[in-house]
Amino acid sequence: MYDYLIVGSGLYGAVFAREMTDKGYKCLVIDKRNHIGGNVYTENIEQINVHKYGAHIFHTSDKRVWDYVNQFARFNNYINMPIADFKGERYNLPFNMNTFEQMWGVTEPDEAKAIIEKQREEAGIKEPKNLEETAISLVGRDIYEKLIKGYTGKQWGRPCDELPPFIIKRLPVRFTYDNNYFNDIYQGIPIGGYTKMVENMLCGIEVLLGVDFLKNRQELSAKAKTVVFTGAIDEYFDYKYGALEYRSIRFEEKILDIPDFQGNAVVNYTDSDTPYTRIIEHKHFEFGTGPKTVISYEYSAEWQKGDEPYYPVNNEQNNTLFEKYLAEAQKTPNVIFGGRLGEYKYYDMDKVILSALNKTKNI
Repeated sequence: MYDYLIVGSGLYGAVFAREMTDKGYKCLVIDKRNHIGGNVYTENIEQINVHKYGAHIFHTSDKRVWDYVNQFARFNNYINMPIADFKGERYNLPFNMNTFEQMWGVTEPDEAKAIIEKQREEAGIKEPKNLEETAISLVGRDIYEKLIKGYTGKQWGRPCDELPPFIIKRLPVRFTYDNNYFNDIYQGIPIGGYTKMVENMLCGIEVLLGVDFLKNRQELSAKAKTVVFTGAIDEYFDYKYGALEYRSIRFEEKILDIPDFQGNAVVNYTDSDTPYTRIIEHKHFEFGTGPKTVISYEYSAEWQKGDEPYYPVNNEQNNTLFEKYLAEAQKTPNVIFGGRLGEYKYYDMDKVILSALNKTKNI
């Protein structure tokens, strides 16, 4: 008999298991995949730690979270500085004076601000109501058309005027020559990959892989006093109110017999004609110098039942539907829902860890 059966060995499940084990509780972690780590799983290929489910750059301004993860891994000093490619034109991201100079030839912040203000006035936007209007208000129509509209449409499978503003607000806009994508104090990649970090979190804790909880929920639930479920909350309840919407991703991986493919870890392809959203070159996350390289093309797709869900689509319709599932969860005894899918939130990694830490502290 276990105190906690933790469904999912991603960051939420691993942190929850570690914390409750250290407090004297007996935990069993199960995962339907054949590996630990959830979507932060990294696999060593040609001496390169490949991010198998998309690029994950750890960043946070919460010292408590930073100190916590540093118990389980040493982090390098990788800084995320992606490049945007629009039909062969290259621009720096996030939006900063390098971007504005490349787009308009301006070199002073006031010049960039004046162009943005002019384009905002021409668009007649007073109070932005969606992602498109918010983006034009922040960076002007030129940058919106070249660097946001096509990429965001591919990523989310919806036109920008149907998406909520908070998505674009995640991206910094600076009037300095600073290409650091994140504003957070702490940033880096675990040396040796995320899988090693999660292994250290789960050290001494029983883990069973290749076990699908939802196919054997009665038998598995009987093993523990409480279930911690980190999968999709609507799937747990058999979609009784209908399916929530998610975005999924398909990856096409290639091993190349060259030392460098694109000179950067992340290149976004922002035109709508290019079918993939970005190319990841994994060796650059850990400053690799070997003779080969591994790249991944990312194709965004609408989630269908049976696909792997990645991003909750937090628009008004889905958030209203989620409230029904949340009410159902709150009256379900001895089950805790956590993580990006369990809480239906577009969490960054540090927020997932903080959610798990707060939950165990409250318990």
